[in-house]
Amino acid sequence: MLQFSKVEPKNYAGDLLVYLVRQSGKGAPRCGVGMVDEVLRRVHALGDFSGKEGEHLLFYPEKTKQGVFAAQRILVVGLGKEDFSQELFRKAGGTIVSLAMKSKARDLLLVAPDLDCDLTEMVEGLSEGLVLGAYRFRKYKTKKDADGPGEMLQQAALYSADRTGTGKAIKLGEIVAQAACRARDMANEPASHWTPSHFSEYGRQLAAAHGMTCTVLTQARLKKLGMGGIVGVNQGSACPPEMVILEYAVKPSAPTLLLVGKGLTFDSGGISLKPSAGMEEMKYDMCGGAAVLCAMQAVAQAKLKGLNLVAIVPATENLPGPAALKPGDVITQYGGKTVEVVNTDAEGRLILADALAYGIKKYKPDMVIDVATLTGAVIIGLGHHHTGLLSNDEDLCEQLLAAGARSGEPLWRLPLDPEYTKQLKSEIADIKNVGKKDGGAITAASFLKEFVGETPWAHLDIAGTAWDFTEKSYIPKGPSGIAVRTLFDFVRKWKK
Repeated sequence: MLQFSKVEPKNYAGDLLVYLVRQSGKGAPRCGVGMVDEVLRRVHALGDFSGKEGEHLLFYPEKTKQGVFAAQRILVVGLGKEDFSQELFRKAGGTIVSLAMKSKARDLLLVAPDLDCDLTEMVEGLSEGLVLGAYRFRKYKTKKDADGPGEMLQQAALYSADRTGTGKAIKLGEIVAQAACRARDMANEPASHWTPSHFSEYGRQLAAAHGMTCTVLTQARLKKLGMGGIVGVNQGSACPPEMVILEYAVKPSAPTLLLVGKGLTFDSGGISLKPSAGMEEMKYDMCGGAAVLCAMQAVAQAKLKGLNLVAIVPATENLPGPAALKPGDVITQYGGKTVEVVNTDAEGRLILADALAYGIKKYKPDMVIDVATLTGAVIIGLGHHHTGLLSNDEDLCEQLLAAGARSGEPLWRLPLDPEYTKQLKSEIADIKNVGKKDGGAITAASFLKEFVGETPWAHLDIAGTAWDFTEKSYIPKGPSGIAVRTLFDFVRKWKK
């Protein structure tokens, strides 16, 4: 999306020339270019532009014989006066591309400002924001929206006097942003067009493209292994379950991180049927699976070397067919633990339990992170602004919290005390799959905790952030692609 330009801004004859400015404590904001600063002074005097974060000014430079500016349009975007961060530049990139796509611009040149901040972080943030902000899902549109944005932008370039390390920064920003956009694509697909077999097909494609190993456990194999969770949840569906396993190996001596992502390609609730209002959103119940596969894609493309990775996506539908699980049924999870299924709409934890137990036993990871749109309860507690984080390991939590903060995908840690597990006591089985409504996000994590043993583990409940996430310039309506960038950042910055 973003590339370097050797053309100086004054000689740029393209459609849109973009400057970034800080909000000044006194007087008008400045970008250091005489003609642009003169416009900023006049507009600031009118009270129309001060350089606040996200504020923008678009104008059309007058063509003179001296050719002061060759660009067709000039856009100035404010950065505010808060501390610099990658998220600030990410949002600026989203604002720029959004405004460009609303205009008739086909190309733009973004001038990197001379600021007292890390240049590579600034460039990486801008690169991410431009790619993420340009995202649109138009696959099933047969006609163009006459009132919608022009979406004519084809090329974006960056001009910087200093290019130290910026080539890598642009590439990394683009890699992880494109991976997040691919996760958005998966979630936007109708459930009829993104089934368990689509997960396995994508896993095989990634393995072939990036030298990874992909294994797919089919229904027969899942039954033979005793994975009563995923097999049971699938009983009401005509579409068989699949468990996709993707391995990224760097070196035997490196620690291994296991990623597990919930791949519920449609969740009706089963016999414990959900209300019809809003049920169409249950095609998004596979966002955890999309996140871990697309994080693997980004890690492999960037050739990160710190960790060996294994990603597991248990994929199925949850439908109320004639053979569906019934409330009160008892299933046996992988490893032998029995579960009384009190509510068939608490199915995500059943398929995750199989994947966690199997992945830990087979791959013996040093740490585990699972990602799932698991509970409506986490939305009650945290809204759509934080992902719920629950864990049995302090260091893993600290590094995930830091990764989420850097990625603009904040996490909030919830308690995981033994008292919550007591709510899962069953009279006829080892445990039951739901407790009381109180602390529902915590009891769901407590259920998963029963299947991880002593392995350092963290659970990300993304039910509130996988779609309808905090409104930002680079976040579209609908699926956000949450957790892809957080997981990528975690792997990239991981420290022993």
